[in-house]
Amino acid sequence: LFDNGRIGRGGMAAGWEQCSGKMAVLARLLAHLRPTGDRIVLVSNYTQTLDLFVQLCREKNYPYVRLDGTLAVKKRMNLVNEFNDPNRDQFVFLLSSKAGGCGLNLVGANRLILFDPDWNPATDKQAAARVWRDGQKKNVFEYRFLATGTIEEKVFQRQLSKEGLQGLVSKDGKAKSATTSKDELRKLFRYRGDCASDTYDNCQ
Repeated sequence: LFDNGRIGRGGMAAGWEQCSGKMAVLARLLAHLRPTGDRIVLVSNYTQTLDLFVQLCREKNYPYVRLDGTLAVKKRMNLVNEFNDPNRDQFVFLLSSKAGGCGLNLVGANRLILFDPDWNPATDKQAAARVWRDGQKKNVFEYRFLATGTIEEKVFQRQLSKEGLQGLVSKDGKAKSATTSKDELRKLFRYRGDCASDTYDNCQ
């Protein structure tokens, strides 16, 4: 997976992003979109994941800005204006979903990637709405990355359930209780090796 063991910027071996399926897909998607003039908002729940995005952008020479909980509120508006400015060479806005408040309007971007799901569906919905605001003149595309066979699928299924879409996550279509039983908790950590995607099977 590595290019003859060469070490890139940041002390990581070249080709490191290929060790993660989601990161490999992200790298290919960014490489495809860079020549198009589109701008991307890349959202994660974790600052360590944002660190990896920074590493990828630096290695590929992608212009980027980053907003997480460490950035002072007073500086956020300047960062947003810089990214939205059509005369600047901007490409990726790295956003922590936990720092997505204060009415961020990122209409400079027309593509948004939710890299990992949150237990609270409102968090993801709030982040996803950043590019779909007044002033948006382009078609908007949103992508949700889920790794099959992992707890990410269970988190996404719980989001559907919390939003009142029980019929999508229950084959019999019966409404589920608002509380989580012990059996349901066990299922969250149970791996199904007999299918490609538990979410795909349950949603039919």
